[in-house]
Amino acid sequence: MADCLFCAIVAGSLPAFKVVDSPDGVGFLDTRPVFKGHVLVVPRQHVVTLPDLPPSDLPGYFGLVQRVAAAVPAALGSQGTFVAINNVVSQSVPHLHTHVVPRTKGDGLKGFFWPRTRYAGDEEATDYAAKIASELG
Repeated sequence: MADCLFCAIVAGSLPAFKVVDSPDGVGFLDTRPVFKGHVLVVPRQHVVTLPDLPPSDLPGYFGLVQRVAAAVPAALGSQGTFVAINNVVSQSVPHLHTHVVPRTKGDGLKGFFWPRTRYAGDEEATDYAAKIASELG
């Protein structure tokens, strides 16, 4: 879709700190992460919400989400991840995306209040993306 931010990232016409680029989808760092290493996983095709994703694409897409959810703690030393999808409400970009957020006990995340942070710059974001990409192989 021509005016979709995430479609532009998938197509490579908009830069992003990608951690994985596969036939099932693309994973890249959120530019306003809850915690550093927060990855967004999107399907290659433009669909707006989870119900719009063809059932035949579910195994590949969620297999990719599962891989990223395993890679984030291994790469960053977090204890686990928070994995979430917004459908329409609180969905800032109308393209299906799954948040994979690194979590550590006592990190301060409470319920659905998601404080946001920023990377110090492109170098730090590149470093986080490279660590996660390396863990994904």
